[in-house]
Amino acid sequence: VFFVATDCPISNSYAPVIQRVCRGYGPRGVDCSLIYEDVDLHPEASHLDQQVRQHLKEYGYQGVPVVVDRDRAAATYAKASVTPQAYVIDRWRDIRYRGRIDNLYAAFGKTRQQITSHDLQDALDAVLSGKPVLHPETEALGCFITDPALLRKHNHE
Repeated sequence: VFFVATDCPISNSYAPVIQRVCRGYGPRGVDCSLIYEDVDLHPEASHLDQQVRQHLKEYGYQGVPVVVDRDRAAATYAKASVTPQAYVIDRWRDIRYRGRIDNLYAAFGKTRQQITSHDLQDALDAVLSGKPVLHPETEALGCFITDPALLRKHNHE
């Protein structure tokens, strides 16, 4: 499961990586899904669908199930705080990994010249081989997921 946002440049920069992971692990029984955390998406379903469809098309996502987490229930349940953030959930629905996709970002706005840790792939490989995930939680760097209740409160002040 990938928490993403249409307007997060870091999340958008990972679109090819997310797609590569989904394509590469699909034949091994891994299902991928995107959870959009855009609380400012237009509330009307038809407009919302159009925005998400446009984003999916623009970034080349194909065949990946999509959910819009309008009330932030999924993010709250999973304790997701930024986009992009990846989760590996096993067949028993236990969260086995939560965190970054890899270590491309050393700090907010600062990328490494070379990725040295493929955390998500390591977690997937461990789960698929029946082994424990060595680092079940890593710090994801990205755009903060806004709590819609705080956003509504701020807009009414």
